[in-house]
Amino acid sequence: MANRTVSAWTYASRWPAPAKLNLFLHVVGRRADGYHLLQTVFRFIDRCDSLRFAPRDDGHIVLANPLPGVAPESDLCYRAALLLRQATDCQQGVTIHLDKQLPMGGGLGGGSSDAATVLLALNHLWQTGLTRRRLEQLGLALGADVPVFIHGRNTFAEGVGEHFTDIDLPPASYLILVPPVNVPTAAIFTAPELPRATPPMRASDWRPGMGGNDLQGVAGARFPVVAEHLAWLQQFSSQAMMTGSGACLFAPFASRAEAERVLVGLPAGMAGWVADGLAAHPLANL
Repeated sequence: MANRTVSAWTYASRWPAPAKLNLFLHVVGRRADGYHLLQTVFRFIDRCDSLRFAPRDDGHIVLANPLPGVAPESDLCYRAALLLRQATDCQQGVTIHLDKQLPMGGGLGGGSSDAATVLLALNHLWQTGLTRRRLEQLGLALGADVPVFIHGRNTFAEGVGEHFTDIDLPPASYLILVPPVNVPTAAIFTAPELPRATPPMRASDWRPGMGGNDLQGVAGARFPVVAEHLAWLQQFSSQAMMTGSGACLFAPFASRAEAERVLVGLPAGMAGWVADGLAAHPLANL
């Protein structure tokens, strides 16, 4: 999506909520409260959900197309809008339309990205005036991945995922496989066999291709279809790995044409697509 000036974003706009990839993901410790300490590099890609917003005169927050099986009060889009109102004493209402393209439980950050876009969009449309840093703090209450989508830059992240050192990443295309399974994040992070003491690195020392995903072995053992998809992808790239807590896998390629050639040979029963890396979130300059 082409960049727009801030004033060009209106209620009539389709607001993007891009996916992310974790170019590596290490668990380097655990806090006393049980939260895991992570190191990762987040990269945005051009595969997106999108949202539209319509103002309401009755002050209600309404989901036009609720996600199946998700109660409205548990929906991250609803919770994000409500959280912004509570933080700003705003009384405006809105109907939220979500065009869901990213898989749930895939490790691509779809729900977190949706929530971040709600916060960014409504902060702009409602003119509530919160800084991006304040929105990041609100987003952390919704989930560990929400702040990076508000932050809007490809970045080396630490802590529980909220401390950022921005980095420039070279252009790349990615083949992403989507196994037919929803991997619950909590099931991976609570697994006793999860590595929790990978030596930390300095952000300045990281280079593309460094590191792996500490969650990958756990997910592959508990959900064998993830391991099967990874094994197929590793035939074409030594950098193939899982993103987030799964289930999606990805491999970088120097060109989109190369990634699409591999995609053509995808075995029956496997699904995937090609996406390009973004230099920044489409709303980074909002």
